[in-house]
Amino acid sequence: MFFISHRGNLKGPNKNEENKIEYIDKALQENFDVEIDLWFVKKNFYLGHDEPLYKVNRKYLRNKKFWIHAKNLDCFYELNNSKLNYFWHESDKVIFTSKGYFWNYPGTKLNRNKSIYVLPERSKKFDNTLNFKGICSDYIYKYKKIVEELKKK
Repeated sequence: MFFISHRGNLKGPNKNEENKIEYIDKALQENFDVEIDLWFVKKNFYLGHDEPLYKVNRKYLRNKKFWIHAKNLDCFYELNNSKLNYFWHESDKVIFTSKGYFWNYPGTKLNRNKSIYVLPERSKKFDNTLNFKGICSDYIYKYKKIVEELKKK
């Protein structure tokens, strides 16, 4: 089961810290995977949700715990043929990541072996059947605890 911190968040959204290297690194130190927002502009990579803000190098991006959300098509194309785990979407309900997982928008049908349950906090009801391969959340501590309790039953 993958437990993925959304933009580095562990206990809820924090717009001032999301996608900052130190914030992401803290989530990694807590042994979570991290969904990061990545841009490619003028031959450089940048982290940032709404705009490119924090420059990063290719070496930093090689972390196997990253789920890279390409925020512009230039980034998506630049990541092509890399061994990184990345995806790009706009308003799609489900997309396919470069590593073969389904990135499921809240409320979509999940697949036990391939789905990443994205932002379950936005769903009307949590899928307590554990019919997914991982969770990406702003509240990843909370959802890890919920899953661990459900697995005990």
